[in-house]
Amino acid sequence: MALGDSTTVGVGDPMNGSSTTDLSGAGARPGEGWRGWASLLADSLASSHRVTFSNFATSGATVPIVATEQLPETGDGPIDIASLIVGVNDTLRSTFDAGRIREHLQFCAEQLTARGALLLTVRFHDHGKVFGLPRWLRRPLWQRIEQVNVAYDDLHARYGGIRLDMADYPEVYRRDFWSIDRLHPGERGHRTLARAFADELAIRGVRIDVRPELDCAYRSPGKWADAVWLVKEGIPWVGRRANDLLPWAARMAVTQVRPSGPLALPPSPIALPPSSNAEVQRLEA
Repeated sequence: MALGDSTTVGVGDPMNGSSTTDLSGAGARPGEGWRGWASLLADSLASSHRVTFSNFATSGATVPIVATEQLPETGDGPIDIASLIVGVNDTLRSTFDAGRIREHLQFCAEQLTARGALLLTVRFHDHGKVFGLPRWLRRPLWQRIEQVNVAYDDLHARYGGIRLDMADYPEVYRRDFWSIDRLHPGERGHRTLARAFADELAIRGVRIDVRPELDCAYRSPGKWADAVWLVKEGIPWVGRRANDLLPWAARMAVTQVRPSGPLALPPSPIALPPSSNAEVQRLEA
C-alpha cells in the first residue's frame, strides 16, 4: 500500500507498458501515463509473492492530506508493507508547521503499523541543491526540509521499518536522476528508489526473485529540453508561487544574517516512550 505525493504517484516515470501491476487508488490510475517506484517495487515483489498493490498517493499532497484524506481510504484490513513518503510540498507553503507535520506523520504510522505494516520512509536530501536555487532561498528551504527529516527520525525511532536516507545516494545530485522539472525523479530515479527498497526488504528476509531493473527505456532530458521547460513551465510556476514563497524566503534570508540559537521543532503533542523522547531531544539539540 502506498501513500504520499506525486513522487509516489509516479510522476516523472512514463508508463511504457512494462508494468504488470494492476494499479488502484486515487493517485495512480491506469491510463494516466505514470508508473513510478512503488509500482516497480510491487512488480518485483510479485515475482515471489501474491501481491495486491493499492496506490492512494495524489499529486500535490501534503502531510495533513495524507492523514485526513488518503489514510481513511485504505480501510481497516491487514497490511504487509506501506510506504509513507510526503512532506516536500509542505516545505513550499507559507502555512508550514513542523509540529503539525510531526503529529500527522505519527498518526499515520501508528494506524498503519497497528494493521501489521512494515513502513517504508525516506530522509530527504537537499532539494535546493538539485534545483540550483540561490543561497538566500536554498538555506531556509533546507532548514524546513531538515525539520521534516527530524519528524521522520522520530517516527523511525518509534515505529521502525525501512528508511532510505537520500543523501547517502550520490546519484541523487546527478541530472539523470531527475525528470525535466528536477522536482520529481525521472525513470532512473524511480528505478533507483525501487531497487533500494527491494534490497532492504531482501536484507530483512523478504524473498524477491527478480529485483527492479536499473536499465532505463527513456533518455534523460538534455540542456535544450531543460531550457524549453524553464521558459514554458518553470518561470510560470515560480510566478504562481511568488506570493506564497518569496515574502517568507526574504524574511528568512534577513534572519540568517542575525545571530540566532539552534533550530528546534515545536514540542510534539504526542507522548513518546522514554527512549524515543531521548532520541528526539538529541536530534533537536
